[in-house]
Amino acid sequence: MNEYSQLGVRQIHEGLRAGNFSARELATSAFDVIDRLDSQVHAFLELTPELAYAQADAVDAAIAAGEPLGILAGVPIAFKDNMNLEGTHTTCASRMLETYVSPFTATCVAKALDAGGICLGKTNMDEFAFGSSTETSFFGVTRNPWDLDRVPGGSSGGSAAAVAAGMATLSLGSDTGGSIRQPGSFTGTVALKPSYGVVSRYGVVAFGSSLDQVGPFARNVEDAAFALNAISGRDPLDCTSQPRDIDYTANLDAGINGMRIGIVPSLLELDGLTSEVKHAFEQSVAKLEGLGAEIVEVELPNAAAAISAYYVLGPCEAFSNLSRFDSVRYGHHAHGKNLEQRYEDSRAQGFGPEAKRRIMLGAWLLASGVYDEYYIPAQKVRTLITADYTKAFEKVDAIVLPTSPRTAFKFGEVSDPASMYLSDIYTISINIAGNGGMNLPVALGEDSGLPIGLQIVGPQFKDENILRVGAALETLVDIPRVAPLEKGGRS
Repeated sequence: MNEYSQLGVRQIHEGLRAGNFSARELATSAFDVIDRLDSQVHAFLELTPELAYAQADAVDAAIAAGEPLGILAGVPIAFKDNMNLEGTHTTCASRMLETYVSPFTATCVAKALDAGGICLGKTNMDEFAFGSSTETSFFGVTRNPWDLDRVPGGSSGGSAAAVAAGMATLSLGSDTGGSIRQPGSFTGTVALKPSYGVVSRYGVVAFGSSLDQVGPFARNVEDAAFALNAISGRDPLDCTSQPRDIDYTANLDAGINGMRIGIVPSLLELDGLTSEVKHAFEQSVAKLEGLGAEIVEVELPNAAAAISAYYVLGPCEAFSNLSRFDSVRYGHHAHGKNLEQRYEDSRAQGFGPEAKRRIMLGAWLLASGVYDEYYIPAQKVRTLITADYTKAFEKVDAIVLPTSPRTAFKFGEVSDPASMYLSDIYTISINIAGNGGMNLPVALGEDSGLPIGLQIVGPQFKDENILRVGAALETLVDIPRVAPLEKGGRS
């Protein structure tokens, strides 16, 4: 195992200040790990060594000059490939954008780099974030570092795998229905989707604009809090972003004695929840109670309808957002005999099967007559789900749920779309309501030996509650935070 691959943000800062290593050494170390492992995992679509070493040298120069360090100074970080970074390809793992080079940088990326982060490159994903396994990428699958025959989850599978394998200290992903938290559960990483509006979406290629949110993958809760400190806050380029002047690391050591934590018994009876995941959940609840939390049963009566609502709202917004890829201004283009033929051929060739499925579904749902029957009721369900969470959080400070109903599945094991969509059964309602949620690795499955995650949900704009609960429970969790891939793993 590389000597730097398990260092956290605090350890990196302390080591840099003490002169134990340089930022350039950290960058070199990260690329060494990538060189050894990524041929097996395929977490990255593009590496940026020239940029990384320039950023590392800037950090080392700042240390030599006695200047203050940024929140993420010297921290190796990777970005999901739907986030623009000037001068790099932003493909969304699609043939449609295979040759697209970003002319600007997304706000979340800019903030992470302004805070001193060292950019390693862009990570693989499901095409346009449509998927739960990273199997729909035009550039090939990403493999789970815990078991190379299994998926890392999706759609941010590359970002999750990069952290789980020890290639990056942090990474950023996007989450529309569970695309940060579910791969976090599959790969044993801390994976945080903040409340909608905490992090700017400007420069992130949109899937569902009312659902998308950016958040970090990390190997511990404190690192996730550091990352959120760096990337959160009001952005005039995103009208949905909110001013958040909060230090998310401030209360991590406060403990949870006296906090009220909700559980939802009805959601533990859903089809598909495996016995090992349910057992790990129950053990985690018992640990929370042992730490002094009061466990309170709450109800989310409309949460079971979240998937139905999501697969109306999501495709409708995806249909609207993907209409811009018309082959005229950028993206894959075919040479049709006329403009209409060019549109048809370019989109037919440029989009993969899942993207086409969601485009066609969105087009149908927004059609005259169908709109009133499906889209309006879905928006009403969204209102009910949001109200359910608001009511529940009048009684509790946080709610815990399973993150995924099962551990990581094998490639090709879940082949039909409906079964794949059920991978996000516990995560989707949080996107619909706009609350924050975080996956915390809590166990290795008794049957599978694979990571299992607990999902911690907080009131809107109370993401510090999530991190506080996670930090407390993390002290009682003893599982590896870097997959055993370099020791042989399971291949």
